[in-house]
Amino acid sequence: MLRDWTIGRKVTMGFVVAAIALAVVGVASYRSIARLTEDQRWVTHSHKVQTELARVERELLAAESSVRGYTLTANPEFVQSFEESASEARTRLESVIALTSDNPHQQDRLRPTVGVLKERFAKLQEQIEFRRNTDPTLGVDFKQGQALASAGRALTTDFLDTLHAADEEEAELLKTRDEASRETIESTRIVIIGGSLAAVILSILIGWWTATSVGRQIGSAIQTMQSSSTELQAAANQQASSATEQASAMSEIATTISELLATSRQIAESSQRVSQIASQTAGTARSGDTTVARTQDTQTQLRKQVDQIVNHMLDLGKRSQQIGGVLDLVGELAEQTNILAINASIEAAGAGDSGRRFGVVADEIRKLADRVTQSTKEIRTLIDDVRGAVNTTVMATETGSKAVDAGATQIVEMAASFKQIAGMVTTTMDAAREIELSTKQQATAVEQVNVAISNIAQASRETEASATQTLQTSGRITELSKDLLRIVESSAS
Repeated sequence: MLRDWTIGRKVTMGFVVAAIALAVVGVASYRSIARLTEDQRWVTHSHKVQTELARVERELLAAESSVRGYTLTANPEFVQSFEESASEARTRLESVIALTSDNPHQQDRLRPTVGVLKERFAKLQEQIEFRRNTDPTLGVDFKQGQALASAGRALTTDFLDTLHAADEEEAELLKTRDEASRETIESTRIVIIGGSLAAVILSILIGWWTATSVGRQIGSAIQTMQSSSTELQAAANQQASSATEQASAMSEIATTISELLATSRQIAESSQRVSQIASQTAGTARSGDTTVARTQDTQTQLRKQVDQIVNHMLDLGKRSQQIGGVLDLVGELAEQTNILAINASIEAAGAGDSGRRFGVVADEIRKLADRVTQSTKEIRTLIDDVRGAVNTTVMATETGSKAVDAGATQIVEMAASFKQIAGMVTTTMDAAREIELSTKQQATAVEQVNVAISNIAQASRETEASATQTLQTSGRITELSKDLLRIVESSAS
């Protein structure tokens, strides 16, 4: 059954077995390392419990030392030190109880110590209060102080005994866990080293079996390939010689057709350029005719606008004359008003004091009449200037109108010339198109013949190249089969 397997299947099976062996070793190593990590964690946990127990004992002794110092010196700093040590001792004791959750017996032993510690600190507080309330000038009742101190020492002794018992039990537990950790380390080392050796040996055996079986299959295939490559080489030699002769003949025919096609294309390109030039000339002529027509329309509109300007100028002259008449009337009114004002001044002077006011009014009216007369003269001057400018503009406009009429005549003659040019160019363009069409038909026919000949020549070249490539490939296959056979024989031996 194994002999019928393919090379890929054998190699794949070898890798699969090696991968399974490595996976088994990896899983076993992972489990051993995980167990070792857990043992180390419990060892660290026991160390931490012992450390916390030592801290509780140290803080309790520090609190008692602070109370003794205060009793001797009455220094308030000792009271503060006592309070800090008491608080730290309570915190550490609660931490120890929480850490021993894995050991119910240890927790049952340590829980009562919370009350004992509280009671001990209460006794120490009584000592502080006794020392604080005692008058230093009257002397200290040392017997009463010693009685208070003796009452708390028993509590300290019981508390420390409990802590020492818990520490001893934790030390035994630490020793047990440390031994378990060492055993786990040893077993992990055995699993990793033994599993790695087994995996290496299994991989070597699988590689040897794969190489041997694959070598046999490759050797058999190489022998078959050698016989086939010899036959293929002989056929390729014959095909290559025939394809070379055919390709030479086709190349000569293709060269002749290519020259004929090049000549036809040159004629077609020349005809096309003539047609394009004629088409461009016709387009230019039509564009010029259109431009002339637009210019003629523009001249007509310009003529109309010039006529409108002349009419407006004439109308402006008439209005200026009307304004002059009105100014004459205003001037006469101003002169009569001036005369009346002079007469009124004379009459006011003859009237004496009663006509003095009327004389002032008459004098102001006379002055106003003089200003009106002066303004009328200025307006008349301006109107005369406007009349002169209007006459000049009318003369210039008449000259421009004549020039526009002459330009319109020339534009009409130019339009007729452009129409004749457009007709002649159209005739030339039609002839050029007929020549271009005939040449294109001839070039298309020659090109079709050239494409057919080129395809045949290409097929001949491809056949020749294929035969050459086949010959080279068969030679390389023969050499490769010899090399493979040599490699397989050397590996088998």
